[in-house]
Amino acid sequence: MNETEPASPPPPVPASSTSSEIRNWCVLCHASALLGLFLHFFGHLLGPLIVWLMKRDASAEIDANGKESLNFQLSMLIYDVVAGILCFVLIGIPILIALWILNTVLVIIASVKTGEGKFYRYPLTIRFLS
Repeated sequence: MNETEPASPPPPVPASSTSSEIRNWCVLCHASALLGLFLHFFGHLLGPLIVWLMKRDASAEIDANGKESLNFQLSMLIYDVVAGILCFVLIGIPILIALWILNTVLVIIASVKTGEGKFYRYPLTIRFLS
């Protein structure tokens, strides 16, 4: 580097998962799906949808976590509807119970992983939002 050349400024640092505020909103994108335990039917969708719509423009991480959470909850809603139809032949009841447990466990895992600053990809997810 020549001494007469001005030093270029450092590139801007993108918002990373080290920002505690961003990380908290990312965790809330996932954890808010537990609202479905109290507000049945669409409660598991309302929490992530509200958080994502409010904060998706604040950070690419919040946007990605919100979309991932919504994709998973929409997928679970479809699986629940299919299991509900299968209740007419009695096989749907254990499937609904398994889906409820799976949803709860995966949301908790996603919240913990996101709290650690890692991006969590839910299994069995149909990607509606990309």
